[in-house]
Amino acid sequence: MRFSWAIAEHWLTLRWRVSGEGDLAIPRLAGRGRADGLWQATCFEIFVRDGEGPAYAEFNLSPSEHWAAYDFSDYRAAMRERDLPCEPVCTWRAGSAFSLFDAAIPLSGLPDLPAALAASAVLEEVGGTKSYWALAHPADQPDFHHADGFVLALDPPRDP
Repeated sequence: MRFSWAIAEHWLTLRWRVSGEGDLAIPRLAGRGRADGLWQATCFEIFVRDGEGPAYAEFNLSPSEHWAAYDFSDYRAAMRERDLPCEPVCTWRAGSAFSLFDAAIPLSGLPDLPAALAASAVLEEVGGTKSYWALAHPADQPDFHHADGFVLALDPPRDP
């Protein structure tokens, strides 16, 4: 799996490239809308932490076009829904050798930049087997919330 991101105008654009799709179970297209429990099926996630503080935001993005956004005051603590100015855009494109999941989140819906970024994915196969992917797995077991998983620097856009 490969992950890339960019800031384009007023959006954070994200791309996950999944090699060898094979028997991946992809949630059916359901249209945009907030939904909980997306991580229980194939789902793509980012975590954004501004500054050095323990607080961070989690964004779950599904090929179904459903999404979720949460704020945490500390490691897995005091979870609450995060308000966004508009809904993220999610697009799944399947291919024979690899597939792409693209998403865009409004910059104004993120914590203040500069920030630290973690990216991950839950991939479910037909039959229910799940694998957990991340840019970094700092613990023995997958833990996408782990502070040491925030390995990318997300800088504010530069003025033209």
